[in-house]
Amino acid sequence: MYKLDRNSFKAHTAAAAADNHVLYYKTLSWRERLRITLYLNSIAFGLVDQPEPRMDKSVFKARAFKDDINNLNKSRE
Repeated sequence: MYKLDRNSFKAHTAAAAADNHVLYYKTLSWRERLRITLYLNSIAFGLVDQPEPRMDKSVFKARAFKDDINNLNKSRE
């Protein structure tokens, strides 16, 4: 997805690199920052160049809020 250009890097102190980092990302649009964020998340979860996994909906249950209230009131009696 991204290609590393090794000629565009140079040695920095940590403080100078942090300043440049902030300035660079402030120049990007919110859509570009979102795209980078999604890419970094895919790396963190080991999903690089793979589709997002589907959620297993058989594990979860959906119920109405009023059912929870009714069950709570019954347990208090």
